[in-house]
Amino acid sequence: MLALTAPGMNQVNQVILDRMQSEVPLIPALAGHLISGGGKRLRPMLTLAGAELVGYSGNRHYKLAAAVEFIHTATLLHDDVVDGSDLRRGKAAANIIYGNPATVLVGDFLFSRSFELMTEDGSLKVLKILSGASAIIAEGEVDQLTAQRKIDTSEERYLHIIRAKTAALFAAASRIAAVVAECSDEQEQALDEYGRNLGVAFQLVDDALDYDSNAAAMGKDRGDDFREGKMTLPVILAYARGSAEEREFWKAAIGGFKISDADLDHAIELIDRHHAVDDTKARARHFAQRAIDALSIFPESSARQAMTQAALFAVARGY
Repeated sequence: MLALTAPGMNQVNQVILDRMQSEVPLIPALAGHLISGGGKRLRPMLTLAGAELVGYSGNRHYKLAAAVEFIHTATLLHDDVVDGSDLRRGKAAANIIYGNPATVLVGDFLFSRSFELMTEDGSLKVLKILSGASAIIAEGEVDQLTAQRKIDTSEERYLHIIRAKTAALFAAASRIAAVVAECSDEQEQALDEYGRNLGVAFQLVDDALDYDSNAAAMGKDRGDDFREGKMTLPVILAYARGSAEEREFWKAAIGGFKISDADLDHAIELIDRHHAVDDTKARARHFAQRAIDALSIFPESSARQAMTQAALFAVARGY
């Protein structure tokens, strides 16, 4: 998908660079710290790949893909403040360098820029899809915050959270390609389903990697979710399958009373014992296959092949 979308991503990146500028020097400096930090740009690539899939030959999707990336970047800036993160994409998080107030406000600036790009496009339907996704993302983040340090969080609620905080933007990014190309409702829904299932798979793997990879590979501190008391699927499964003694450990750990490196090592040991990472990745493969299946209504093409490969990569990656 990188090769498929490379020419279009040059256009998108130019829009991003132009629209993150401001007469206030701190804004492009802080925004650029994250935007140039080596992110996958997967969400705007979904818009471009979707446009290629449906044969769209216009140029509206470049600005809209940039809007998608601005929404994503704004949520990352806000997330790092909420989580108190030290690392993002392998380097110091913006809030560590510039402070929390500036990071939140620049996130607000990027949200505003995204809405400018949407309104310039002129489609009320596109505006409804992307603004709706932005609201759902915020709801998901609040839901995750209220579930934090709650050991009784169910797998059902966890999936509800990640469908909102991650999958909603994947779905919207994919779907708007069909909207600008004036595709059928069936094609529009298929791209929505592709993005939504890919987003769930992507987040499941992210959450598995927090207990299955090193900080250098992930570009963040290993065990961040553990120390923040986030009930992700590996923990939910390990807790459900654990002995009474193991459950007491999890209650203390998620409650914030056992967060040392030794505690993290023990948590990883328990997760391995109950195959919780393997089973989380298995669930991710299920959602990735659903994403691939959603593309079945489209004829075979290089775009469809690239989007299929992207779904397979999302669940096979180690970072």
